[in-house]
Amino acid sequence: MTVLFTPSAELLPGYVAALERGWSPDNLRPQAAAEQLALIGQDPDAFLAHQNDLEGNGPPVTLVDGSVAPRLPCLRRWIHKDGFAGRISLRWQPGTEALPPICLGHVGYAVVPWRRREGLASAALIELLPSAHALGMSHVDLATDPDNPASIGVIKNAGGLLVEEFEAPPQVGGGAHLLFRIELQASITSTT
Repeated sequence: MTVLFTPSAELLPGYVAALERGWSPDNLRPQAAAEQLALIGQDPDAFLAHQNDLEGNGPPVTLVDGSVAPRLPCLRRWIHKDGFAGRISLRWQPGTEALPPICLGHVGYAVVPWRRREGLASAALIELLPSAHALGMSHVDLATDPDNPASIGVIKNAGGLLVEEFEAPPQVGGGAHLLFRIELQASITSTT
């Protein structure tokens, strides 16, 4: 089941409708919805062009505490099945699989509330893994709140194994988090 699509003008109305309904593509910053609506209103073509920033040349990223950090290269896909359902992103640092402390994982995803529990996040994560492998990555790390059984299930469904529990830095909201890792070669082999 293909659920991932490159952000496009054709799919943009569904994305805008989700933002207008109160969904935010940033689980930590609900205000990101209004910021994205403003960007789309100013220049929808530029907004779409920045959805995939394979060089990390976009504007700095605003963190939960209001500070900013350099943007990492990223690949974004929209989750779409019978309408817009969410977004998943893959981010990395060139030349290493390590991430800066303020980036809790290689993959982040957000499904609109009215489409949760349909298996879309699991399908999207599994579908994204070959793209990470194609970029030369041997694994991807994902972090989630220990009180989020839905997200833990999504990660485990894609082959994620718990690495550790850690405390997130205050710039990204702090608090206890679980770090999972998906080994890409094993994961890709088991899903094909």
